[in-house]
Amino acid sequence: MKHRLLPAALVPLALALTACSGSPERYTVPDTAVDGPRLPVAWRSVAIRDVSLPTYAASEEIYSRSASGALTSSSAVLWADDPSRAITRDLARLLARMTGAQVAAEPWPFFDRAQATLEVRVADMLAESDGTFRLTGQFFVAPDAGGRNRAVPFAISAPIAAPAGPAEIAAARGVALRELATRIARTGLR
Repeated sequence: MKHRLLPAALVPLALALTACSGSPERYTVPDTAVDGPRLPVAWRSVAIRDVSLPTYAASEEIYSRSASGALTSSSAVLWADDPSRAITRDLARLLARMTGAQVAAEPWPFFDRAQATLEVRVADMLAESDGTFRLTGQFFVAPDAGGRNRAVPFAISAPIAAPAGPAEIAAARGVALRELATRIARTGLR
């Protein structure tokens, strides 16, 4: 599927124009399909700690980086849910679908302890002026008993389709998160 990208300098403008309406608009991240066979993992159960986000990304506002490098947002264009909670929940759902393991956010809701704990620390999460959505940081996997601890950096970018408004940015965030879940399953949970 080929995406038409908006010229780099217009991504912040597209957000600003959307923000001109009277009341705040809230955007959800669409569910992304998980295709292919299940990915094998070393543990049957994985607890996910709340995803750590930088201050700007933890707010309700949808941020973009202008061509000058400044981060911009508008109080009229918001995420529909708390970003940390939403990303934690989406990662749990995606990892459970991809692996078949029992995956849930902490506090762990089951009687038996999780066999491993996943922690994700995001460094950047925003729409870039080049027409991509950027998600960078590091994830950590700590087995409950035995096994080796893992610390893996990640840098993911997903194209933002034209007209690069909030709905397209939300869709790109979903694609980037699916890619992160795939990397966690393949490199962190094996």
